[in-house]
Amino acid sequence: MHATVTSSESTTSGSRRFRWRVVDIVVASVIGVAVGVVFWAWGAVWGPISAPIEALLPGLQAAPAAVWLVGGVLGALIIRKPGAALYTELVAAIVSALIGSQWGGLLTIEAGLVQGLGAELVFAIFLYRNWRLPVALLAGAVAGLGMAVNDLILWYVGAAPTFAIVYVISAVTGGALIAGGLSWLAVRGLARTGALDRFAAGRELRSV
Repeated sequence: MHATVTSSESTTSGSRRFRWRVVDIVVASVIGVAVGVVFWAWGAVWGPISAPIEALLPGLQAAPAAVWLVGGVLGALIIRKPGAALYTELVAAIVSALIGSQWGGLLTIEAGLVQGLGAELVFAIFLYRNWRLPVALLAGAVAGLGMAVNDLILWYVGAAPTFAIVYVISAVTGGALIAGGLSWLAVRGLARTGALDRFAAGRELRSV
């Protein structure tokens, strides 16, 4: 009987941990909107930023493009619930598209879906239990891989193999460092201010 009760309590506790609260939805949405504005602003200055990088080495421009991957990793690290990476990245993409994206609304949203799924996959593989830096870096890297494959299919059809290889490596590296590393550091900084005290991420880091 004791074993049955313990197992039941464990299952209930686990389902409660994965259940979205109202505050989770609100904060994930706020993050998505804020990051969506950043996405739009980054797109507005993308030409002058990417042109010299591409001239230096074609395909290398995928590294700074990883700014568009931040929403998914950041949202997941804060909310720590299934679907958080996908939801936050998708909201950010929709906001960016609504404000006005040079790549078109539907394609911007489609890119957000692919990139969010990339990050979500990594957190799912770790059963939404590991939020350490290596996992954040991996989530950013896989989101970057998704971005690279999507871009090569939609925007660089018939690209030379050398360009494709450089593009993929740059996207994965940029995704790991920018989306993964910077998001992880941002969460730690927010936690120290007490802004995340209603979330496991904030309580965990404040207790260290």
